[in-house]
Amino acid sequence: MNQSNSTQPIRFHHRGSIVEVDGVHPTRSVLDWLREDARCTGTKEGCNEGDCGACTVVIGELAGEGEVGAVGGLKLQTVNACIQFLPTLHGKALFTVEDLKVIGLEAPVPASLAAKPARHAVHTLHPVQQAMVECHASQCGFCTPGFVMSLWSTYEHHQACNTRPTRQQLADDLAGNLCRCTGYRPILDAGQRMFDLPAAWLDTAPVVASLQALRNEAGFDYAAPLGQRLDHFHAPRTLEELAALREAKPAARVLAGCTDIGLWVNKQFRDVGDLIYIGNVEALKCVDERNGAQGLELYIGAGATLENAWSALAARFEALTDVWLRFASPPIRNAGTMGGNVANGSPIGDAPPVLMALDAQIELRKGARVRRMALADFYLDYMKSALEPGEFVQALAVPLSVQGRRVRAYKISKRFDSDISALCGGFSLELDGDTVKTIRLAFGGMAATVRRAAAAEAALLGQPWNQASVDAAKAALAQDFSPLSDMRASAQYRLQVAQNLIQRLWLETRRTDALPSEATSVWSVMPHAVNATAAAAIATGAGA
Repeated sequence: MNQSNSTQPIRFHHRGSIVEVDGVHPTRSVLDWLREDARCTGTKEGCNEGDCGACTVVIGELAGEGEVGAVGGLKLQTVNACIQFLPTLHGKALFTVEDLKVIGLEAPVPASLAAKPARHAVHTLHPVQQAMVECHASQCGFCTPGFVMSLWSTYEHHQACNTRPTRQQLADDLAGNLCRCTGYRPILDAGQRMFDLPAAWLDTAPVVASLQALRNEAGFDYAAPLGQRLDHFHAPRTLEELAALREAKPAARVLAGCTDIGLWVNKQFRDVGDLIYIGNVEALKCVDERNGAQGLELYIGAGATLENAWSALAARFEALTDVWLRFASPPIRNAGTMGGNVANGSPIGDAPPVLMALDAQIELRKGARVRRMALADFYLDYMKSALEPGEFVQALAVPLSVQGRRVRAYKISKRFDSDISALCGGFSLELDGDTVKTIRLAFGGMAATVRRAAAAEAALLGQPWNQASVDAAKAALAQDFSPLSDMRASAQYRLQVAQNLIQRLWLETRRTDALPSEATSVWSVMPHAVNATAAAAIATGAGA
């Protein structure tokens, strides 16, 4: 029963039919609902923070006409069920490991097992599961359902494209799944083996029919009680609805991919109150080129996923491929947004230093008013930005005039894949002969906010691009930053590594004897570890 006349139940496709859920709190996770309410316990809880991948599920949405990577009219993406709030499933399809069962032809029961031979349905393993068995790719098995779902997503996408992934592409697709006992070699073997087995495709027709029946052009509003209070989950459809709602409810929390706020709830037990979800506003998901205040721009809507935004940037600035593939994991990049990563204001966010190096502007909206500012001016203090009450991030805009610059991004972390940065540097350089004409050095992890290194830039601007100028810039970094020590790195380490990254920039871009990419980038000596959807986006330059 609805909690109020103005709210609706959560409705989504699951296990072959439309499920209707009401009365659960808006911050109940998909994982908790699966295990405790739906009794689908194949999906496991490991870290409960989107890091281990044991809870990996696949979300299906109706694909747009001609959408790259669509599977039978569906857009399928892996996400972490532990940090997805249940109302975000409204109008979508949820696939778990229980959905992979393949029902074969009826066969007689052996006479030795029954007095009278009968016929029964033969339940066989999906090729993904069968390959895991044949390759001995599971020991304790706890992480296995998550690996299976990531591999199933890969399987469906490549079957739809009639392609097969390289071993490195499989490794990248599995970067969000951790295994502590089997080891990854047999799991990767299974990823290759699954394409050799008799094929099994998802029957998308009934799912598409369900989602079309659930399609609702109006906004979705859901509410459920928390004690004596009623907490709301608002999901507008249009920018105008979002702007009006945000202005009317400035105290409500804006929710995008849930990859950050989900942790607030799970780990910090924070009360987030009313939520305004932007995931249904299609206008915010755009990633395209358009004429703007800075000429031709790459315009990234605040609701565009990290995967789409990063792939678009990497398509135009190839040197950003490394940081794209190392930004979290595929399930996080499929859910999180670049707009959210910027709006969050974390001093260790990886997108802001790269965007600052590209002279990006941030577009803010309050009601009908839209304003822009340089991203470098957006952060005021630790976790404090220039956002006004009732205002939200609408887009990020990268001027494509900077494509003539030499761009680099370096991520330093303890773990190569799916780790938080100790520091991250985004750099761009333009030379006039041997003289530095334009220089941008932006760092995350070095201060209370992501910011540019003004003194180091001043030491280089107008100077020869040589070792002496680089040494002066490295020395000036101590004027720009007084980093802190924490669990990820010491202050001394951060400062020294930041200086070393400026040195690396020079070694890679100096006029003579520049280091080749194979000497500095692991990806240059491997097949690019991009999934089928991203590869197609890069090939076409679409990026979305």
